[in-house]
This record gives sequence, C-alpha cells and structure tokens, in this order.
Amino acid sequence: MADTDRIALVTGANKGIGLEIARQFAQSGVLVIIGARDPVRAEAARDDLTAQGLKAQSLRLDLTDQATIATAVETIHAGYGRLDILVNNAGIVDAADGPPSTSSAEAARRIMDTNFVGTLAVTQAMLPLLRQAPAARIVNLSSSLGSLSVNGDSTSPYYSARLIGYNASKAAVNMLTVQLAQELGDTPIVVNSVSPGFVKTDLTGHAGFMTPEEGAKMPVRYALLGEDAVSGRFVEPNGETPW
Repeated sequence: MADTDRIALVTGANKGIGLEIARQFAQSGVLVIIGARDPVRAEAARDDLTAQGLKAQSLRLDLTDQATIATAVETIHAGYGRLDILVNNAGIVDAADGPPSTSSAEAARRIMDTNFVGTLAVTQAMLPLLRQAPAARIVNLSSSLGSLSVNGDSTSPYYSARLIGYNASKAAVNMLTVQLAQELGDTPIVVNSVSPGFVKTDLTGHAGFMTPEEGAKMPVRYALLGEDAVSGRFVEPNGETPW
C-alpha cells in the first residue's frame, strides 16, 4: 500500500514528539489525524502542518474520557471507514511521582490512568477500524524506564530514575504490546513498543540528548513497516530493549 493511501491517528500530537511524528507521517504522504485533549491546541497543530502543504486533520481525544474516544471512532469511521496506523503517544508525568517509598499514590494512579488504562481504552476502541485496514500498524510509545531488566541493572544510566508511577505505566504498556501482538498473531496487524530515546520535550523538562524530530524517526519507521514487519518487539535507537 502506498503511503498516500494510509490514515494515521497520533494521540497527544499537539506538541513534542507527537507533533513531530504527525509531521513526518504527513511528509511521507500519510493523512495524519492529530488527537489531543485540548481541541484548540489540536487545531493549531493541524494548521501548523497544513500551512506547510501537508495533509492533516484534528480531533479532541482525551484518554481519560471515554466519550471523546467514542466520538473519535465515529469521526474516523465516517470519514475514512478504517485506520491504518495508531500511534499511542499521549502520556503524562507527575511532580508528585517518585521512589516507591515516597511517591504519591494518587500521582501513580493518575499516571497509570492516562499512560496505560487510557492507551488500552483507545486501542480497544480503534481495533475495529484497524481491522478494516489491509495491514494496520500499532506503535506504543514506551521508554527504557519501562524495562524491568533496565530497572534492575545497577550499571544502567537509568538505574537511579525511580519513578514508580511512570516506570510502572510504561511496563504496563509493554505488557499491552506483548499480549496484543500475541492475540493478533493470526492477523496482518503489527504491534510494537518503541522507546524514542531521551528527547527534549515538556515531559522531560527539556532535558535529553535528542530533538523531537530525531525522537520521532523510530516510531514513524515502525509505523510504516512493510509486509516483512515483526510484531511484539521492544526497540530503541540502539536496538532491542530487554523487557
């Protein structure tokens, strides 16, 4: 299938990595739908792309609001009848998160509700549309912080990054990738977890080693994998990430 035939939804795409993923999709000819909690910001991101001559739409999509998810499904179904690519990019951090002994339990609950439960809810809702595509792709934005192996490795540069809510939410997203890839193993739908790397965004406090443009490249590449695509992987710019 030519990229010009594909329809992609990117959650949390009004800024940061999400916006750059949307931009790179559109630059490759994919019609991209920008999902964001704030419809004004979603429209502003859409206008940013369309001003460059790129194909983009926008819609309100709040991962913690089932009504907005249902409306997004209806809108995509009415407009296109299918969805070729779902990038589960939206996620949050919380200042009250921290090590298990001191993290706010409410902060951990908020993070899990958006990063994992919300991602699960969107994926479940979009699956009927993804099944209508010839060979759909799901990319779950994960993090090395979601790796149990990395968290347990005292030599890892991420070993001291003890954020029980955030890290656990990304580990849960990885479980979604593993189980969904297995469940859809007899279909052409491919599901992978992609850790974009340490990217300078609002979520990281603009710390990091990569620009959003650089961080978007791997999620876009995995979303556009061809017929030889492998499902159920956890990857980062340096290669495979241990679960």
